[in-house]
Amino acid sequence: MIIKNKRLEVMQAIEPKIASYMDSYLIPIDDIWQPSDFLPDSQSDDFYEHLTQIREEAKELGYDFWVTLVADTITEEALPTYESWLMDVEGINQQEGKDNGWSNWVRAWTAEENRHGDVLNKYLYLSGRVNMREVEVSTQYLISDGFDIGTDRDPYKNFVYTTFQELATNISHKRVGVMARKKGNNLLAKMCQIIAGDEMRHHLAYKEFVKAILEYDPNGMVLAFAEMMKKKIVMPAHFLRESGGTIGAAFENFSVCAQRLGVYTSEDYIDILGKLLSSWEIDGLRSLSDEANRARDYLMKLPDRLERIAHRMSIPNDQYRFSWVQVNGRI
Repeated sequence: MIIKNKRLEVMQAIEPKIASYMDSYLIPIDDIWQPSDFLPDSQSDDFYEHLTQIREEAKELGYDFWVTLVADTITEEALPTYESWLMDVEGINQQEGKDNGWSNWVRAWTAEENRHGDVLNKYLYLSGRVNMREVEVSTQYLISDGFDIGTDRDPYKNFVYTTFQELATNISHKRVGVMARKKGNNLLAKMCQIIAGDEMRHHLAYKEFVKAILEYDPNGMVLAFAEMMKKKIVMPAHFLRESGGTIGAAFENFSVCAQRLGVYTSEDYIDILGKLLSSWEIDGLRSLSDEANRARDYLMKLPDRLERIAHRMSIPNDQYRFSWVQVNGRI
C-alpha cells in the first residue's frame, strides 16, 4: 500500500506538467497528416490510375516483407486495447475528464497512433497482395484476446514499457520504409517514414515521463525498470494469432520473419536497452536503497549478458506459410 500511494503521489505531482509535454511531443489535429494525404483520392478521375500504380509497385515486395507489414499493421490496429489498458493505470483518472492531464495525454496519444493502422490497412487493401479477411480476423482476435505486458496498473512499469516499445516501432517502421524505397515503392516508403517519425516523438515523451519520475522516486523507478527487464519487454502483439490458431503462435512466426528480414532483431533490443540506460543516467544514480543499488547493478550488466545470449541464437530459414500472404504473392 505504501508503494502504491507513493506512485500515486508522484503521478499527481507530475500531472500539471503534462500540458507542456503535449505541446512539445504531440501535433494539433488540424496540422498533423492524415491517411488520405498519402492514399489516392477515390473521388478523383485518376483514382484507378493511381490504384494501378500501387498494385504494380506492390508486386516487387517479397514474402517476408508482406508478413512483417501485415503484422505491423495489425499491431497498430489494436489501439483500443492499448488505450483501455493505459486508462486503468494508477494515477491516470479518466473519470476526471478534461481536468486530468494524464487522461488527456492518453486520449491524444491514442488519437495520433490510430492514424497508423488506418493508413497501413487501406494500403494493404489497395495493394491486392494480402488476404484482407484473414488480416481482419487476426486483428479482431488481437483486440478480443487483450494482452498482458507485465506492467499491471503500475505507471512506472508502463512508462518503461512504452518508452521501449515506441523506439522499437520507430526502428521497425523506418526499416520497412527503407526496404520499400529500395524496391521503388516511394509511396509506402513515405508512409512508413512518417509513421516512424510519430513513434519517435512519442518515444521521447515517454522517456521524459520516466526522467521526471526518477527525480521524485529514483528507488521505485529503478526497481520497476529492473523488474520489466527481468520479465523481458514483450511486444504488444505477442498474443497474435491467425484464424483457427492458438494465441501467440502467429507472433512467434512473425518474429522469425522480422529477424530474418532485419527489421527488428535481438541486437536492436539490446541497443534500445543501452540507449535507455544512458538517457536515464542509471549508472550515475546515487543515494539509492540497497535493493535499488542491486537493481541498478543488474541493469548495467544486462546488455553484455544479452549480447552473449544473442550470439548463440540462430534464425530458422524455413518459411512459415501465413494465411495473410501466400508464398507466390497471390491470394
